[in-house]
Amino acid sequence: MNLSDESTTPTPATEESQPGSTTTQEKTSSMQEFYQLFQGLLSITLGLTGVIFISVWIFYSLNTALNYLLGAVTGMVYLKMLARDVERLGQEKRQLSKSRFAIFIGVIVVATQLRQLQILPIFLGFLTYKATLIIYTIQSAFIPNSK
Repeated sequence: MNLSDESTTPTPATEESQPGSTTTQEKTSSMQEFYQLFQGLLSITLGLTGVIFISVWIFYSLNTALNYLLGAVTGMVYLKMLARDVERLGQEKRQLSKSRFAIFIGVIVVATQLRQLQILPIFLGFLTYKATLIIYTIQSAFIPNSK
């Protein structure tokens, strides 16, 4: 095999094979899918928060339920900030910021300083968005075509 006989002209690459060349329509549909996913996660979180808040109020006390609600609202704000970071990930930023975790740390610090607030219900309320992610994962594993 003679290397000088081989052609050195580059072969044209198709648009599909280039890693960074997505069309505007593909980006739009991906962002629409992302927004639908976020809205779904937010609605599941709101539903779980309502059910758990009422259950805690019935079985424990209003004070404990309000502490749970404070944590759940903090978790929803965290989820919203995470979605905003993910939305900006490809356009403006190369990695996710860690500053959104400061809101949770701030709420826990305030809870340790005030006697009316209880740390455990606030922490469990914050984890409500994690339960949402588990529900979504199980739902998509067993019902893959549901959107």
